[in-house]
Amino acid sequence: MPLPRTIAPLPESRVLSEAVSRVAGCWKLTNEQLGAILGLSPATASRLRAGSFQLDRTSKAFELGQYLVRLFRGLDALMGSDDAASISWLRNNNIDLDGRPIDLIRSVRGLGEVAHYVDDFRARV
Repeated sequence: MPLPRTIAPLPESRVLSEAVSRVAGCWKLTNEQLGAILGLSPATASRLRAGSFQLDRTSKAFELGQYLVRLFRGLDALMGSDDAASISWLRNNNIDLDGRPIDLIRSVRGLGEVAHYVDDFRARV
């Protein structure tokens, strides 16, 4: 009797790298913006989006990528999968956060605060 064929799981770095690239595309982030969020150069962000660079599981950029995907998923749920609404929310001033989320997420602290804010807001809904 032949053994059942299993599909090997995709490496975490590839999965997260592709997810981060998709977030950048949905939110129309420039390579400079994506690089600032992840702590990478714009050139490395460009390679990430092109698929020729992957986030290393042990790097800070990987952790920040996880936060970015978490933020995307939370905001996507709040906005009913409306990318235009998410982009508008990101680019407009938020009184509670004291700034534009798109600017705040460029720092580690800001990315964490915005992700927590969205998570907290979702919990109230």
